[in-house]
Amino acid sequence: MDMSAANRKGLSLFALIMIGLGSIFGSGWLFGAGQAAQVAGPAALVAWVIGAIFIGMIAMTYAEVGAAYPLPGAMARFGSISHGPVLGFVTGWAVWIATASLIPIEAIAGTQYMSSWSFGWAKGLVSGGSLTATGIATALILTFALWLACYWSVELLARANNLLTLVKFAIPVLAVGALIASGFHTENLTSHGGFAPNGWSAVLTAVTASGVVFAFNGFQAVVNLGGNAKNPGRAIPLALVGALSLGLVIYLALQVAFLGAVPPEKLAEAGGWSGVNFASPFADLAKLLMLHWVVTMLQFGAFISPNGANIGNVASSAYLAQNLAETGFFPKKIAEVHPRYGAARPAMWLNLGFSVLLLLTIGHSWEALASVVSAAMVVSYLMGPIAVGVFRETKPELPRPFRLPAAKVLCPITFAFAACALYWSKWPNTGKVAVLTLISVPIAAIVLSRRGESDLRRQFAPAWWMVAFLLWLSTLSALGSKEFGGHGVIPGGLDIALVGVSALGFYFWAVRAGVQAHRAGLPDPDPVLGAGARTARAAEDEQEAPEPAVVTAV
Repeated sequence: MDMSAANRKGLSLFALIMIGLGSIFGSGWLFGAGQAAQVAGPAALVAWVIGAIFIGMIAMTYAEVGAAYPLPGAMARFGSISHGPVLGFVTGWAVWIATASLIPIEAIAGTQYMSSWSFGWAKGLVSGGSLTATGIATALILTFALWLACYWSVELLARANNLLTLVKFAIPVLAVGALIASGFHTENLTSHGGFAPNGWSAVLTAVTASGVVFAFNGFQAVVNLGGNAKNPGRAIPLALVGALSLGLVIYLALQVAFLGAVPPEKLAEAGGWSGVNFASPFADLAKLLMLHWVVTMLQFGAFISPNGANIGNVASSAYLAQNLAETGFFPKKIAEVHPRYGAARPAMWLNLGFSVLLLLTIGHSWEALASVVSAAMVVSYLMGPIAVGVFRETKPELPRPFRLPAAKVLCPITFAFAACALYWSKWPNTGKVAVLTLISVPIAAIVLSRRGESDLRRQFAPAWWMVAFLLWLSTLSALGSKEFGGHGVIPGGLDIALVGVSALGFYFWAVRAGVQAHRAGLPDPDPVLGAGARTARAAEDEQEAPEPAVVTAV
């Protein structure tokens, strides 16, 4: 990376935690508690715990590889380092799509909450649950304003985000206290169908489809921007633990406050939690309880939180696009870094154009994008545990400031958990995300052909497991139980068992493919160990291998 030392080593541990926490507290806290309660009832509390455990497991795998490879935008690079250019582009594409899509979503969320302001112009921002032309224009202005905040330097990013995160941290805490103090109705936790009125399958769906994974996804900002920390090896794992722990505590408090503050008569009138549908959950609830000062505070927070989170999103997505350019699948121009400010400006322009495209086409409401983008996020998580498994086999000499305990057990379990989370996002979201991800495969073939690569089969061999995995999971999702949007061909219970067991097989296939890719010399030169170490290791593996060093598709 052609970044100045000042920018590369400019973020403190506190600043990195604030970036992670700031990304976690975007629009998720504004909408998540209301949507999770509507889907799962009081059992939404369990969904937040499951979501935190899942994201925590994923984050710890990325803590090991992120600390070993402290590169800005590193999540777009792990696939190419472990399996070679094709899988690197496929996974990097998935990570970039998921992260860049957060920019317009957060701008949409801020605009939707602005519609609850008392000004006449604000009321015209949303109509029928979707942004009006004025609303879309406002979201575009917010997107561009936050984009400018990151245009000048990483240092400005840190300074602005620290202040915004402290404000965002205080507002939900005050809101929780005010809602609970207004009267906590314990009967809400058991009435109208009990603690889990829609069954436990609804709890699992809430993890991915109701904003839980979406909320905790902010951990990616720590991995992608951790290369700018003063001591990345120490800062990345500590920042991940700190941001996720604080996030879980506050999200649980918000969910408890929401569940207890809804007036019992309102709950009865709605026919249970499934009928409680607030357009602006906390602001509407505060209005119902006549907490006018809370409404004003929430309206201010609803403007600050999504746009503050977008600071990390703009920076992270720029680094991701920059890394894809450095691997040769995006134009080289995108990888250029400003010599003075250290910002990847061409990459930022690309992401701004992508954000505008989403806003003008399908991004007319938060709900319209959140469930699909949440599933795309889960796809972007898949490389963490696999990269740990591959690097443990192929790079034992790699310096690891943080080592994941019991990695041989935790990595396959984490991958299986990610597969289940993708399945829980429900059909047809799984199919949409699979198609969106697999678009990268023909693009990779075209790029490699133009480079003059004659043996595409050899290049694609380490990536077939990902193609097969997405097609297989989409098939299971379409045929699976109706609770998860399928056609009911595969009964409930058996569907999740099939996903979990088959995911273990795909994990070991993926690790084996990575090991064979190293023997074949497919991955790019190691950015930490260097080309010499990689070549020596490949030669050693070839001597040990009983078969020719060519990967074949399974």
